Amino acid sequence: MASDVLFTPFRFKGLALPNRIVMAPMTRSFSPGGVATDDVAAYYRRRAENGVGLIVTEGTGVDRPASLNDPNIPRFHGEPALAAWQRVAAEVHAGGGLIAPQLWHVGAVRSQAKDWTPPGPYDSPSGLSRPDKRFGEPMSEEDVADAIRAFADAAGAAKARGFDAVELHGAHGYLIDQFFWDGTNVREDAYGSKELPGRARFAADILRAVRKAVGPDFPVILRVSQWKQQDYEVKLAADPKALEAWLGALVEAGADIIHCSQRRFWEPEFEGSDLNFAGWAKKVTGVPTITVGSVGLSGEFIAGFGGERSEPASLERLEQMLDRGDFDLVGVGRALLQDPEWVLKIRDGRRHELQPFDRSAMATLY
Repeated sequence: MASDVLFTPFRFKGLALPNRIVMAPMTRSFSPGGVATDDVAAYYRRRAENGVGLIVTEGTGVDRPASLNDPNIPRFHGEPALAAWQRVAAEVHAGGGLIAPQLWHVGAVRSQAKDWTPPGPYDSPSGLSRPDKRFGEPMSEEDVADAIRAFADAAGAAKARGFDAVELHGAHGYLIDQFFWDGTNVREDAYGSKELPGRARFAADILRAVRKAVGPDFPVILRVSQWKQQDYEVKLAADPKALEAWLGALVEAGADIIHCSQRRFWEPEFEGSDLNFAGWAKKVTGVPTITVGSVGLSGEFIAGFGGERSEPASLERLEQMLDRGDFDLVGVGRALLQDPEWVLKIRDGRRHELQPFDRSAMATLY
């Protein structure tokens, strides 16, 4: 079967995955007061029982007052939130799976809830939510140091609570990515620069602190993107040389695996090559990469979450790219949100049973 390449084992540090399929992080907002429920644990366990190689959880807030913009997104600090996540990890392990929390800070992104605001000021590098759009005040040096501490504490808690790896959300125009982007980072101190590697210092300092907290053998994944929710056309790195300078600094600081988010995984990243974002990231850094972006479905994910119906799509191109070694792992989002049995259906040749994605799936936690 052509899909055999998806079902070859992958081993790295403490991870021993039975296949190359990663459940991509998807915000669900089913954790009242920031505490994951038994339903959340069951949701992840179902995916583990049905063959997902590694589960990366929905984004979870680190210990800063405005790290989250929704009161029903889970936190990854304090009790009872950490105890709840320990139960989730135990359920996933009981289902035969492996799990990593995604540690998140939304930065200068306004609250989604009409009747709720975060219990503290928004964090951002320069008080900008997008180029020339004022939003709150710039982080002080003390704020920056405390945010670095918050990510490291959460990573240490993940290891202590039995998780198998940790992922840092450095993509999509959220806090870490706001430091990367010259449109939102105009700082003139050590965390600002006209050059991308200089603006990556915040992420690099987080990675160094996380590595110190978890030790050398605990896998640390970093999710990055070129595009932003504020501007889909942004490219932080315009060419491979710039990409190498940016990501190389982050690998040197402690990133083990780069999770490369595209809206459409099949699109080449740079002219003159058919390598996608994950393909180029692997080429210039030499570390394993995860590709993600509308895998297994006809429509891209932003339109899908906006209401556009997406039909099951061929995996032939994906499998060819994986087979030639462009990337190592494949992130699957909406297809797994819709259908917890997606992996087994692919493995067993039951593609005729695959389901289209409908936004109504977002309203349930199945």
